[in-house]
Amino acid sequence: MSHGVHAVQHEAEHKIQHDSEHGSHGGGDKGLLDARNKKVALLIAVIALFLAFSETLGKSAQTAALSYNVEASNLWAFFQAKTIRQTVLEAGIELLKLDAVRDGGDPAATKAALAKRIDSWEKTAARYNTELMDPPVRKAVNLNPPYGEGRRELMARAIAAEAKRDTAMERYHHYEVASAAFQIGIVLASATVITGMVLLTYLAGALGLVGMAFMAIGFFAPHAVHLF
Repeated sequence: MSHGVHAVQHEAEHKIQHDSEHGSHGGGDKGLLDARNKKVALLIAVIALFLAFSETLGKSAQTAALSYNVEASNLWAFFQAKTIRQTVLEAGIELLKLDAVRDGGDPAATKAALAKRIDSWEKTAARYNTELMDPPVRKAVNLNPPYGEGRRELMARAIAAEAKRDTAMERYHHYEVASAAFQIGIVLASATVITGMVLLTYLAGALGLVGMAFMAIGFFAPHAVHLF
């Protein structure tokens, strides 16, 4: 909760306590005032409770988004490194193939060595492109996308991390809107105690409902509404 909202809430609580202890009206009016102030105080407490939930969820979603963003960046960097290594190997393979064709008069042993090196590098290049974890192990840990350090698997994992990051950011945005609605609601409800304008209480309650709606959207369907 921001310092300004906390200050307004504190002022309202002080006013409620002052009216309850002293009061500036007759007995009947004082009773009505106390009853109204108690209802407003309860509304403030409920909105503050949901504000605490939304701020906690928002901070958690923000932390998750940062974590997934770092993971995606690392995976894309690994993907680029694999691509470079694969490209170098493929270039080397092509050179060896050209040497094998050009030096057709070389002894059989030289040709065999070249063929062996070409085969080894081709297998390594293929492994750089796709390198899946053994199926039994992958099934046991229930990984999706398939875990592996080949380019295809790294791309799939990076895209999955980016999708999780985007979902976490959508949740964070909805929780931020919910927190703003709750804070404005607390300010309006507190202003009711200070000014006596009952209309502000209804506005505060409406904003509380709006905040709860955005919390629900952020938790259950973060991609349903796009705000940013």
